[in-house]
Amino acid sequence: MNQLNFEAGSIPKANWILRAFANLISILFHPLFIPTYITAFLLFLHPFAFMGDTELYKKIKLVSVFVSTAFFPAFTVFLLQRLGFATSVRLKTQKERIIPIIASMVFYFWIFYVAKNQGDNPTELVQVLCASFVSSIIALTANNFIKISLHGIAMGVLSGFFIYLAWTSLIPMTLPLMIALFISGLVGTARLILGEHEPRDLAAGFLTGLVSMAISIVVIG
Repeated sequence: MNQLNFEAGSIPKANWILRAFANLISILFHPLFIPTYITAFLLFLHPFAFMGDTELYKKIKLVSVFVSTAFFPAFTVFLLQRLGFATSVRLKTQKERIIPIIASMVFYFWIFYVAKNQGDNPTELVQVLCASFVSSIIALTANNFIKISLHGIAMGVLSGFFIYLAWTSLIPMTLPLMIALFISGLVGTARLILGEHEPRDLAAGFLTGLVSMAISIVVIG
């Protein structure tokens, strides 16, 4: 029996259903959406993070995180593509990624700075936003050497967050952690099926996300 070879582009003849599913997973768990998903978890599922806050306040908080970490970076990519600085919104080359990563870094720093200084945000939210900012710095540096997986970075932050939460939380976090790890594996597999990255790109990205989360925990406390 032939072994599967998960090198970049090694599954060019994967049937269209499999590739369509891989594309759906890549979009649904796009790196820009991960901070919003984690924020939504803290706002609406975590029993203590935003305990006592009104539904309106929670919705405003979620929108503010989404606008800064997803909408503005995505709009930047759209403008670059329309102006001819990028051939595709997928940012297939390392050169095309430079400006979007820098723009994301600015937006991530802004929302992190605001959240940190508001004083009414739980530490977990500030840590995630800090990790997003730190990961963008590492991604920009690593992009000079390899096509590091931004999806991998996001999955590293996601997994690192729930590993930390499961380790420190007074309430059981086994199920959320298992879901986060499952999603991470699903996204990594999807990126390989689409031939967007080599395994080393995904591994470097995932490690970057974990390290960024660890740095944010140390810095924020």
